[in-house]
Amino acid sequence: MSEKVTIIDVARRAGVSKGTVDRVLHNRGEVAAKSAEKVRKAIEELGFKPNVHASLLASRKDQIVVCLMPEFTEGEYWGNLYNGFMESVDMVAALSIRVDIRLYAQYDSSSFVHVCNEVLESRPAGVIIVPLFPLETMDFVRQLKNNDIPYMYVDHKLQEDDSYLAYIGMPLYKSGLLCAALLTERCRPEEVDKVAVVRIKRDLAGKSDPTSDRRAGFMDYMREHFPGADLRTVQVNPHDRGGIDSTLDKFFSGFGEVRYIVMLNSRINLISDYLASHPVEGRRVIGFDSIPSNLRMLDRGVVDILIAQHTEVQSRHAVQCLADYLVMKKCPAERDTYMHMDILTRLNQEYY
Repeated sequence: MSEKVTIIDVARRAGVSKGTVDRVLHNRGEVAAKSAEKVRKAIEELGFKPNVHASLLASRKDQIVVCLMPEFTEGEYWGNLYNGFMESVDMVAALSIRVDIRLYAQYDSSSFVHVCNEVLESRPAGVIIVPLFPLETMDFVRQLKNNDIPYMYVDHKLQEDDSYLAYIGMPLYKSGLLCAALLTERCRPEEVDKVAVVRIKRDLAGKSDPTSDRRAGFMDYMREHFPGADLRTVQVNPHDRGGIDSTLDKFFSGFGEVRYIVMLNSRINLISDYLASHPVEGRRVIGFDSIPSNLRMLDRGVVDILIAQHTEVQSRHAVQCLADYLVMKKCPAERDTYMHMDILTRLNQEYY
Protein backbone atom coordinates (compact mmCIF):
# COMPACT_ATOMS: atom_id res chain seq x y z
CA MET A 1 0.00 0.00 0.00
CA SER A 2 1.01 3.64 -0.44
CA GLU A 3 2.70 5.37 2.46
CA LYS A 4 -0.13 7.91 2.28
CA VAL A 5 -2.34 5.57 4.27
CA THR A 6 -3.88 7.55 7.13
CA ILE A 7 -5.38 6.78 10.49
CA ILE A 8 -8.81 7.30 8.89
CA ASP A 9 -8.11 4.52 6.37
CA VAL A 10 -7.20 2.20 9.24
CA ALA A 11 -10.42 3.10 11.08
CA ARG A 12 -12.51 2.36 8.01
CA ARG A 13 -10.83 -1.00 7.36
CA ALA A 14 -11.23 -2.03 11.02
CA GLY A 15 -14.78 -0.72 11.27
CA VAL A 16 -14.00 1.38 14.34
CA SER A 17 -13.72 5.05 15.14
CA LYS A 18 -10.63 7.18 14.56
CA GLY A 19 -10.43 7.65 18.34
CA THR A 20 -10.25 3.89 18.88
CA VAL A 21 -7.33 3.63 16.43
CA ASP A 22 -5.60 6.48 18.22
CA ARG A 23 -6.00 4.76 21.61
CA VAL A 24 -4.54 1.52 20.23
CA LEU A 25 -1.60 3.32 18.61
CA HIS A 26 -0.72 5.21 21.78
CA ASN A 27 -1.71 2.48 24.24
CA ARG A 28 -4.01 4.66 26.27
CA GLY A 29 -7.60 4.27 27.34
CA GLU A 30 -9.75 1.15 27.38
CA VAL A 31 -10.26 -0.66 24.04
CA ALA A 32 -12.12 -3.96 23.72
CA ALA A 33 -9.80 -6.83 22.83
CA LYS A 34 -11.79 -7.63 19.68
CA SER A 35 -11.64 -4.02 18.45
CA ALA A 36 -7.94 -3.76 19.22
CA GLU A 37 -7.29 -6.91 17.21
CA LYS A 38 -9.22 -5.47 14.25
CA VAL A 39 -7.12 -2.30 14.39
CA ARG A 40 -3.83 -4.20 14.50
CA LYS A 41 -4.93 -6.39 11.59
CA ALA A 42 -5.95 -3.33 9.53
CA ILE A 43 -2.59 -1.68 10.24
CA GLU A 44 -0.77 -4.78 9.00
CA GLU A 45 -2.94 -5.19 5.89
CA LEU A 46 -2.68 -1.53 4.88
CA GLY A 47 0.98 -1.15 5.77
CA PHE A 48 0.16 1.88 7.91
CA LYS A 49 3.20 3.61 9.40
CA PRO A 50 2.45 6.04 12.21
CA ASN A 51 4.14 9.43 12.18
CA VAL A 52 6.80 8.92 14.84
CA HIS A 53 7.04 12.61 15.66
CA ALA A 54 3.28 12.98 15.93
CA SER A 55 3.09 9.89 18.11
CA LEU A 56 5.74 11.29 20.41
CA LEU A 57 3.81 14.51 20.81
CA ALA A 58 0.51 12.72 21.25
CA SER A 59 1.89 10.63 24.09
CA ARG A 60 3.58 13.56 25.80
CA LYS A 61 2.02 15.22 28.81
CA ASP A 62 1.63 18.97 28.69
CA GLN A 63 4.72 20.89 29.74
CA ILE A 64 4.21 24.28 31.34
CA VAL A 65 6.28 27.30 30.36
CA VAL A 66 5.96 30.17 32.83
CA CYS A 67 6.36 33.72 31.50
CA LEU A 68 7.22 36.00 34.40
CA MET A 69 6.66 39.69 33.65
CA PRO A 70 5.49 42.98 35.24
CA GLU A 71 1.90 44.02 35.68
CA PHE A 72 0.81 46.83 33.37
CA THR A 73 -2.00 49.16 32.45
CA GLU A 74 -3.49 49.60 28.99
CA GLY A 75 -1.10 51.32 26.60
CA GLU A 76 2.10 50.62 28.55
CA TYR A 77 5.19 49.06 27.01
CA TRP A 78 4.72 45.81 28.92
CA GLY A 79 1.39 45.29 27.19
CA ASN A 80 3.22 44.64 23.91
CA LEU A 81 5.35 41.99 25.59
CA TYR A 82 2.23 40.39 27.05
CA ASN A 83 0.58 40.33 23.62
CA GLY A 84 3.53 38.39 22.24
CA PHE A 85 3.21 35.81 25.00
CA MET A 86 -0.50 35.49 24.31
CA GLU A 87 0.12 35.05 20.58
CA SER A 88 2.42 32.14 21.37
CA VAL A 89 -0.26 30.14 23.23
CA ASP A 90 -1.80 28.55 20.14
CA MET A 91 1.55 28.44 18.36
CA VAL A 92 3.08 25.94 20.81
CA ALA A 93 -0.07 24.06 21.83
CA ALA A 94 0.61 21.44 19.15
CA LEU A 95 3.91 20.71 20.93
CA SER A 96 2.01 20.00 24.17
CA ILE A 97 3.36 23.21 25.66
CA ARG A 98 1.06 25.25 27.89
CA VAL A 99 1.92 28.92 28.45
CA ASP A 100 1.33 30.30 31.94
CA ILE A 101 1.78 34.08 32.26
CA ARG A 102 2.53 35.24 35.81
CA LEU A 103 2.46 38.96 36.64
CA TYR A 104 4.25 40.79 39.45
CA ALA A 105 4.04 44.41 40.63
CA GLN A 106 6.77 46.26 38.75
CA TYR A 107 7.51 48.64 41.62
CA ASP A 108 7.50 46.05 44.42
CA SER A 109 10.33 43.53 44.83
CA SER A 110 8.36 41.57 47.44
CA SER A 111 5.67 40.92 44.83
CA PHE A 112 8.34 39.57 42.49
CA VAL A 113 9.72 37.26 45.18
CA HIS A 114 6.23 36.02 46.05
CA VAL A 115 5.45 35.13 42.44
CA CYS A 116 8.88 33.50 42.02
CA ASN A 117 8.16 31.25 45.00
CA GLU A 118 4.82 30.26 43.49
CA VAL A 119 6.55 29.44 40.21
CA LEU A 120 9.14 27.25 41.95
CA GLU A 121 6.39 25.37 43.77
CA SER A 122 4.59 24.67 40.49
CA ARG A 123 7.70 22.95 39.03
CA PRO A 124 7.38 24.26 35.45
CA ALA A 125 9.28 22.78 32.52
CA GLY A 126 10.88 26.15 31.76
CA VAL A 127 10.70 29.85 32.63
CA ILE A 128 10.97 33.11 30.67
CA ILE A 129 11.87 36.10 32.84
CA VAL A 130 11.69 39.88 32.63
CA PRO A 131 14.22 40.65 35.41
CA LEU A 132 13.36 44.05 36.91
CA PHE A 133 14.93 43.25 40.29
CA PRO A 134 18.53 42.03 39.79
CA LEU A 135 19.33 40.68 43.28
CA GLU A 136 16.03 38.90 43.66
CA THR A 137 16.28 37.56 40.11
CA MET A 138 19.74 36.13 40.79
CA ASP A 139 18.38 34.27 43.80
CA PHE A 140 15.48 32.98 41.70
CA VAL A 141 17.63 31.74 38.81
CA ARG A 142 20.00 29.99 41.20
CA GLN A 143 17.01 27.99 42.44
CA LEU A 144 15.91 27.29 38.88
CA LYS A 145 19.39 26.02 38.09
CA ASN A 146 19.43 23.83 41.21
CA ASN A 147 16.15 22.30 40.07
CA ASP A 148 17.34 21.78 36.48
CA ILE A 149 14.71 24.16 35.11
CA PRO A 150 15.91 25.96 31.97
CA TYR A 151 15.21 29.69 31.76
CA MET A 152 15.50 32.59 29.36
CA TYR A 153 15.49 36.38 29.55
CA VAL A 154 13.48 38.81 27.45
CA ASP A 155 13.67 42.63 27.28
CA HIS A 156 16.94 42.70 29.24
CA LYS A 157 19.23 40.28 31.02
CA LEU A 158 21.50 40.11 34.05
CA GLN A 159 25.10 40.61 32.93
CA GLU A 160 26.45 38.69 35.93
CA ASP A 161 24.42 35.56 35.10
CA ASP A 162 26.05 32.95 32.86
CA SER A 163 23.54 30.08 33.23
CA TYR A 164 20.63 31.26 31.09
CA LEU A 165 19.57 29.35 27.99
CA ALA A 166 18.99 32.41 25.82
CA TYR A 167 18.29 36.15 25.78
CA ILE A 168 15.99 37.83 23.28
CA GLY A 169 15.84 41.61 23.26
CA MET A 170 17.48 44.86 22.27
CA PRO A 171 21.26 45.23 22.83
CA LEU A 172 20.78 47.68 25.68
CA TYR A 173 24.29 49.11 25.93
CA LYS A 174 24.43 49.76 22.20
CA SER A 175 20.95 51.29 22.28
CA GLY A 176 22.37 53.84 24.73
CA LEU A 177 25.24 54.57 22.35
CA LEU A 178 22.77 54.98 19.50
CA CYS A 179 20.61 57.34 21.55
CA ALA A 180 23.58 59.57 22.35
CA ALA A 181 24.75 59.57 18.74
CA LEU A 182 21.30 60.57 17.46
CA LEU A 183 20.92 63.24 20.14
CA THR A 184 24.19 64.94 19.21
CA GLU A 185 24.26 64.18 15.49
CA ARG A 186 26.43 66.72 13.58
CA CYS A 187 27.06 68.69 16.77
CA ARG A 188 30.47 70.12 17.62
CA PRO A 189 31.69 69.41 21.18
CA GLU A 190 31.25 73.03 22.26
CA GLU A 191 27.63 73.08 21.05
CA VAL A 192 26.42 70.47 23.54
CA ASP A 193 26.64 72.27 26.83
CA LYS A 194 23.76 70.77 28.84
CA VAL A 195 21.98 67.43 28.66
CA ALA A 196 18.99 66.38 30.76
CA VAL A 197 18.47 62.68 31.43
CA VAL A 198 14.94 62.09 32.72
CA ARG A 199 14.31 58.95 34.74
CA ILE A 200 11.27 57.60 36.53
CA LYS A 201 11.15 56.83 40.22
CA ARG A 202 10.65 53.12 40.51
CA ASP A 203 10.53 51.09 43.74
CA LEU A 204 11.28 53.01 46.92
CA ALA A 205 14.17 50.70 47.81
CA GLY A 206 15.90 51.46 44.50
CA LYS A 207 16.18 47.77 43.59
CA SER A 208 14.74 48.10 40.11
CA ASP A 209 16.77 49.72 37.33
CA PRO A 210 16.02 47.96 34.02
CA THR A 211 17.69 50.59 31.81
CA SER A 212 21.03 50.69 33.64
CA ASP A 213 22.95 49.12 30.73
CA ARG A 214 21.36 51.54 28.26
CA ARG A 215 22.23 54.48 30.51
CA ALA A 216 25.81 53.23 30.77
CA GLY A 217 26.10 53.21 26.97
CA PHE A 218 24.63 56.70 26.74
CA MET A 219 26.95 58.13 29.40
CA ASP A 220 30.05 56.47 27.95
CA TYR A 221 29.36 57.97 24.53
CA MET A 222 28.77 61.44 25.95
CA ARG A 223 31.91 61.36 28.10
CA GLU A 224 34.02 60.28 25.14
CA HIS A 225 32.65 62.66 22.51
CA PHE A 226 31.34 65.55 24.60
CA PRO A 227 33.47 65.61 27.75
CA GLY A 228 32.58 69.23 28.50
CA ALA A 229 28.83 68.66 28.53
CA ASP A 230 27.00 69.05 31.83
CA LEU A 231 24.84 65.92 32.18
CA ARG A 232 22.22 66.03 34.91
CA THR A 233 19.50 63.61 35.92
CA VAL A 234 15.98 64.36 37.11
CA GLN A 235 13.56 61.73 38.38
CA VAL A 236 9.79 62.01 37.92
CA ASN A 237 7.12 60.02 39.70
CA PRO A 238 4.87 58.13 37.24
CA HIS A 239 2.19 57.83 39.94
CA ASP A 240 2.03 61.60 40.54
CA ARG A 241 1.17 63.16 37.20
CA GLY A 242 0.32 66.45 38.90
CA GLY A 243 3.71 66.62 40.55
CA ILE A 244 5.72 66.06 37.35
CA ASP A 245 5.37 69.65 36.19
CA SER A 246 6.55 71.06 39.51
CA THR A 247 9.49 68.62 39.56
CA LEU A 248 10.55 69.69 36.08
CA ASP A 249 10.02 73.38 36.87
CA LYS A 250 12.37 73.09 39.83
CA PHE A 251 14.93 71.12 37.85
CA PHE A 252 15.07 73.43 34.82
CA SER A 253 15.00 76.61 36.91
CA GLY A 254 18.22 75.40 38.52
CA PHE A 255 19.78 74.04 35.33
CA GLY A 256 18.74 76.72 32.86
CA GLU A 257 17.64 76.29 29.27
CA VAL A 258 18.39 72.78 28.02
CA ARG A 259 18.31 71.83 24.33
CA TYR A 260 19.18 68.13 24.69
CA ILE A 261 16.77 65.86 26.55
CA VAL A 262 16.53 62.06 26.68
CA MET A 263 14.42 59.52 28.48
CA LEU A 264 15.94 56.05 28.27
CA ASN A 265 12.79 54.05 29.02
CA SER A 266 9.36 53.90 27.40
CA ARG A 267 7.84 56.76 29.42
CA ILE A 268 8.74 59.88 27.40
CA ASN A 269 4.99 60.52 27.29
CA LEU A 270 5.14 61.48 30.98
CA ILE A 271 6.99 64.73 30.23
CA SER A 272 5.71 65.47 26.73
CA ASP A 273 2.92 67.82 27.79
CA TYR A 274 5.38 69.80 29.90
CA LEU A 275 7.80 70.07 27.00
CA ALA A 276 4.99 71.16 24.67
CA SER A 277 4.02 73.98 27.04
CA HIS A 278 7.65 75.04 27.61
CA PRO A 279 9.14 75.23 24.10
CA VAL A 280 12.83 75.84 23.56
CA GLU A 281 14.19 76.75 20.13
CA GLY A 282 16.40 74.05 18.64
CA ARG A 283 15.59 71.53 21.35
CA ARG A 284 16.12 67.84 20.57
CA VAL A 285 14.18 65.15 22.47
CA ILE A 286 14.67 61.39 22.17
CA GLY A 287 12.70 58.58 23.81
CA PHE A 288 12.20 54.85 23.42
CA ASP A 289 9.46 52.48 22.28
CA SER A 290 6.48 52.79 19.98
CA ILE A 291 3.58 52.75 22.41
CA PRO A 292 0.57 54.85 21.29
CA SER A 293 1.11 57.77 23.67
CA ASN A 294 4.74 58.11 22.55
CA LEU A 295 3.77 57.97 18.89
CA ARG A 296 1.26 60.78 19.42
CA MET A 297 3.98 62.98 20.89
CA LEU A 298 6.24 62.10 17.97
CA ASP A 299 3.51 63.06 15.53
CA ARG A 300 3.00 66.39 17.33
CA GLY A 301 6.69 67.17 17.03
CA VAL A 302 7.23 67.29 20.80
CA VAL A 303 9.51 64.24 20.55
CA ASP A 304 12.00 64.17 17.67
CA ILE A 305 13.00 60.49 17.64
CA LEU A 306 11.82 57.23 19.15
CA ILE A 307 14.16 54.25 19.19
CA ALA A 308 11.76 51.35 18.84
CA GLN A 309 11.57 47.59 18.62
CA HIS A 310 8.83 45.10 17.84
CA THR A 311 8.48 44.03 21.45
CA GLU A 312 5.83 41.38 20.85
CA VAL A 313 8.27 39.56 18.56
CA GLN A 314 10.67 39.13 21.51
CA SER A 315 8.19 37.34 23.73
CA ARG A 316 6.67 35.28 20.93
CA HIS A 317 10.08 34.13 19.74
CA ALA A 318 11.18 33.37 23.31
CA VAL A 319 8.29 30.95 23.86
CA GLN A 320 8.94 29.21 20.55
CA CYS A 321 12.66 28.95 21.35
CA LEU A 322 12.03 27.44 24.78
CA ALA A 323 9.39 25.06 23.37
CA ASP A 324 11.85 23.80 20.75
CA TYR A 325 14.40 23.19 23.48
CA LEU A 326 11.98 21.33 25.73
CA VAL A 327 10.45 19.14 23.01
CA MET A 328 13.34 18.56 20.62
CA LYS A 329 16.37 19.57 22.74
CA LYS A 330 17.10 22.15 20.07
CA CYS A 331 19.37 24.86 21.45
CA PRO A 332 18.98 28.40 20.06
CA ALA A 333 21.30 29.21 17.16
CA GLU A 334 22.56 32.23 19.11
CA ARG A 335 22.50 32.45 22.88
CA ASP A 336 21.88 36.20 22.65
CA THR A 337 19.38 37.07 19.93
CA TYR A 338 19.47 40.84 19.61
CA MET A 339 16.47 42.65 18.19
CA HIS A 340 16.92 45.39 15.62
CA MET A 341 16.79 49.01 16.76
CA ASP A 342 14.35 51.05 14.66
CA ILE A 343 14.60 54.84 14.38
CA LEU A 344 11.19 56.48 14.16
CA THR A 345 10.43 60.10 13.28
CA ARG A 346 7.15 61.85 12.57
CA LEU A 347 7.74 61.13 8.86
CA ASN A 348 7.86 57.34 9.10
CA GLN A 349 6.09 56.36 12.33
CA GLU A 350 2.69 55.81 10.68
CA TYR A 351 4.13 52.91 8.68
CA TYR A 352 5.68 51.12 11.67
